[in-house]
Order: sequence, then C-alpha cells, then structure tokens
Amino acid sequence: MPVVDPSLNSASVAVEPVVADPPRRPRRRPARTDVLAIGAYALLGVLVCLNYWGDVQHRVSSHLPTDHSWFEWLFAHGAYSLRHLENPLFTARQNAPDGVNMMANTSLLGVTLPLAPLTLLLGPQVTYALYLGGALAATAGTSYWMLSRHLVRSRGAAFVGGAFLGFAPGIVHHANGQPNFVSNFLLPLIVVRVLRLGEPGRWWRNGIALGVLVAYQIFINEEMLLLTALACLVVVAAYVAQRPRAAWARAGAFLAAGGVGAGVALLLTAYPIWFQFNGPQSYRGLQGGVFHSWGEDLAAFVTFARDTVAGDEAVEKTIGLTEQNTWFGWPLVLVALVALVLLVRRSLAARILAVLVVVFTVAAIGPKVRFDGVETAIDGPWAYVPDDLPLVEMMMPTRLSLVVAAAVGVLLALAWDALAGGGRPPVPAPRSVPAAERTGAEGTAEPAPPAAGSPRRWLRPVGYAALTLALLPLVPRPLPAQQVDPPPHFITAGGWRPYVPTGRTLVPVPIPSNVHGLPTLRWSALTGQQFPIPGGYFIGPNEQGEGVFGAPNRPTSTLIYATMDAGRVPPLTGENRRQAVEDLRFWKASVVVLGAGPREAVLRELMTALLGPPQRVDDVWLWDVRPLLP
Repeated sequence: MPVVDPSLNSASVAVEPVVADPPRRPRRRPARTDVLAIGAYALLGVLVCLNYWGDVQHRVSSHLPTDHSWFEWLFAHGAYSLRHLENPLFTARQNAPDGVNMMANTSLLGVTLPLAPLTLLLGPQVTYALYLGGALAATAGTSYWMLSRHLVRSRGAAFVGGAFLGFAPGIVHHANGQPNFVSNFLLPLIVVRVLRLGEPGRWWRNGIALGVLVAYQIFINEEMLLLTALACLVVVAAYVAQRPRAAWARAGAFLAAGGVGAGVALLLTAYPIWFQFNGPQSYRGLQGGVFHSWGEDLAAFVTFARDTVAGDEAVEKTIGLTEQNTWFGWPLVLVALVALVLLVRRSLAARILAVLVVVFTVAAIGPKVRFDGVETAIDGPWAYVPDDLPLVEMMMPTRLSLVVAAAVGVLLALAWDALAGGGRPPVPAPRSVPAAERTGAEGTAEPAPPAAGSPRRWLRPVGYAALTLALLPLVPRPLPAQQVDPPPHFITAGGWRPYVPTGRTLVPVPIPSNVHGLPTLRWSALTGQQFPIPGGYFIGPNEQGEGVFGAPNRPTSTLIYATMDAGRVPPLTGENRRQAVEDLRFWKASVVVLGAGPREAVLRELMTALLGPPQRVDDVWLWDVRPLLP
C-alpha cells in the first residue's frame, strides 16, 4: 500500500533509489519563506472578508444570509454550552420544546467549542468574521506544508498550490455563509497520514495520528471527510494498479496502521456518532433525496466564478443558481490539461491526479447531464444511485467536484515545480524502502528524462506566464455582504427577562425558519441564547422520521408566513384563534414579541386579530400570553 514514495514526490524526474539525504538548505531561508507564505495567505483571508469588517455587527452574506446567521448562532451555541456545561450535541435553545440534534446538523463543534472564550468576549459576529478568513488561510497554510514537505521541492510551487487549495473558486464560494466547507485545514494532514500508513515500523504511530485527525474532522465537517476518504480510496487504487509489487510489500503495515486509525477514531467518536443517528431529533435521510439533483453543469468548469476578479453577479444567470464548486475558467482548464499531458509520462503523481480528475468529474454529474443551464436527456451517474443509499444519501453530486479542485491545486504545484527544476522532496523516504518500491511496477526503473531535470530555457518563462495568466482571473474578490437590522433594544438590553421565566419560551414574530425570520434567528444568537425560541434553521425529523429543513409548520406559523408572502391579513375564523392558543401552548410560550418597524405592520394586524391588542414596550410590540396558557 502507498506511502510517500520517491516517484510520487517528483514532478519531473524518474524514480531513483534513495542513497543519501539531499543537501540540506540553510534553515533561515525556508523559515523566512514559510512565514511570508503564511502572511500572504492571512492577507488574502482578510481581503475575502473585507466587506464584513465594514460593519461586522450588522452585515451578513448577501448570497446566503440565513446560513450566515445559522453559523453565528452556532458560535453562540458553543459558548453557551461551555459556559453552562451543557451537552453540546443537543440544544433546546432553538426549536423549543423539541430541540435540535447538533450532531445531525453542520454544528462545527470542533471550532465553536475551542473558540467559545473568544465568542463570549467579542460576540458571535466578530468570531464568525475572524474565523472565516482564518479558516481559508489555515487551509492554504496546511496545504503549503503538505506540498513543500512531501511533494515538491520549490517553495514557490508549494505557495501556488497552497493558495489554490485554500482559495479555489469553489472554496471561496462556500465562504458565503458556509464556513464548514472552508474549514479544510486538517484534510491535507489526513491525506499525508493516509499516504504514510505503509511506512515499515511506524504503523502504530501513524495509525494513532490518523485516527485522532479523522475524529477531530468529524466535529468540523463530515461531508468533506467523506469526500477526502473517497479521494484517498481512488489514490490507493491508482497506486496499487501502477505499483503492485511495492503495494504488496507494504500491505501489512498499511492495513495494520489503518486498523489502528479506525479503532482510535471509533473510540473517540462512538458516542457522538451514535447520538447523531439515534439520539433525540435524529433522522434518516432527507425527504425526497433533494440533494441528488444538484449535479455539476459541464459549462461550469470553464466559467469564471462570481466571487473572482473575472466574474460578476450576472455569471449565475448563464448556468443557473448552483454551487460554484469548479468554475475554473477556460484558461486554467487549458493550462491544466497541457500540464497533465506533459507530466503524466514521467510522474506517478500526475498519473494519479489524472485518475482523480476523471473519476470525480464524472461522479459530480447529477442524474442528468447539464450543459450551460440546459438539462439534456442523457442520464448521469446519479440516475443509478438510490436516494436512500447509506453515507451518500445526503450528498450533493456537485460537491464531488471539490476533489477535482484539490487535484488541480496539486497539479499546479507539480507543474510549477517542474518548471523550477524541482527534484526530490526535502524530506526523503525512509532508507528501508524495498527495492521493489524504488523501481517501476515490473522491478525496473522508469526511463530517465533526457535532461538533468531542468526544463528547456524557453519553456520556463512560457510556463510561468501561462500558469500566472490562468490564475490571475481567479483571485478572489471580497465576499458580497448586506446590511441587516439590529435586534430591538428590548431584546439586547434584557427587557424580555421579566416576561420569560425558566421553562418558558420567547416567541419571536416571524417564527424563524429556513425561508423566513432571519432577523429573529439573530435575536437568539446575539443575546447568547439566553432564551429558547420555537422554530429555527436546522435539519430535523418530520412525522415519518425523514430529515426536513426547519420545524414542521404548525397552523400559526403557516398563517404568519402566508401573511408575509401576501402582504395582507387573510380572513380569520374562531378556529384560527383556537389553533394559535394551542400552538402557543405547544411552544410553552410566555410572551410573543414583534418589532415595531413599518415592515411589521401587517404582522401586528395579524397577531392582534389572533391574540388581542398588544403592549408597546420599549421598541417592540408584546403579547403577554401567560394568562392564556396553563
């Protein structure tokens, strides 16, 4: 099984036995280069989040404002759980009284809990903005480390590859309200550990390290972990097909280390995973398998993403509203194809990357092949995937193309390294590498290149120029942000406290959901979740146990949403009033609160017709419903 093999680590030279360590570089220069690289990534992270910092307290993503608010709420949840020493796997502060299974949602517990002191000090809005830019930079940083220490010799090559892996168009797209999909800083470390599982004599240490990393990644983003596992499986299969004898020589250590890693990960996550699938408010799959129809449009590969300097808001209309997981632009696609053709003959790494690109490009196509926004009659691979297949039942096909983006990032590093005349990696493979692994699949070395490893003189400037011109259009722009109204002073100043005793809920109008109630969801987040609320933005079970977005609508919440959509109050009956009281009883409500702005006028008319005249308290309209409920 594979390990960091000399042939895997060379972009442009043949496989040769490792007879001595390569000459060591002076310590200061790589250290200085590493600091500059990390500093550049940090500045790029600040640039991406620049629009949020203009008014961090009152700006959210204009692309996914509800997702943005949900993750602010998650940072508040981590702080609340730590402060009150409550089980972070479950919360009753949203969707009262049923609560939310946090392991069955994108809870980001591996981040929100360690950052809880920062959230308590600065608030969830500041923590969110700081973390978002930091996660992008950290992913680029660990990718840079992986490339510079294990794959390429040139620090410039590692910098280019790391920048793309951390700030690829697909990753920056997810930064619009989905920080869990940019929190990929552990994935390069996991990949390195998988490739080192076959090291002789180190199976115990490597297995433990992999198990700990996998366990922690489960608390950040399980879907990205699954994509990484699938990619590693393809890498292993491609390696075995090309190096069968070397793979067989290391199979024992690989399987032993893998077993240790699986055991450690299971030991650390057994209860949370059980809680995810069997705890309160758990569910089985999503209703109707709604994600499976989201395939990658073939035209998306050569289109410039919206949040790059070459893209704009109108770009989504050309293909349609979809996740921009590839959107490389035609120059990069052309350069990547040329690089593969030039490198694939003499580089095992390039051949494996070619397999990854082909496999995951095909896999990212949905049930139907789509091109330029038009769905064709041609079936895609997901037409044959059952909606309820375990592990993949909640996957979006388009997100598989994130593996393609990662492969392109590594390919860019290999191409740049080849132009720089890069040799073996700074850290050589163990000297105990069997002879079978130091040679080709049949025990003979691959043919050496005609030159000493340096490209022809004319090729270097042309190659650098091509790579630079292909990447410049993909430099990210600051993410678009929109202004949101601050919570009422009644909420932030604690005026609600006399009305909400322990065990009761504050019912904000509109009731938060995945479509309505963005401002009222933030009431909970920005007050540190000091009061529970009904509804919310999450995935929970319906009556059949299938996952649905938000709480199943009750008659009153449905009436509120219909009034908002129509802009007028529908005719009401005594049954509507009876249902309102019943719903308030179910929610264990003590007070109903509505903002006093002009946009809430129609909702005030509705709630007055249902519950009677309200009180004006500070800057809200309030219905004290405790006398109506037992």
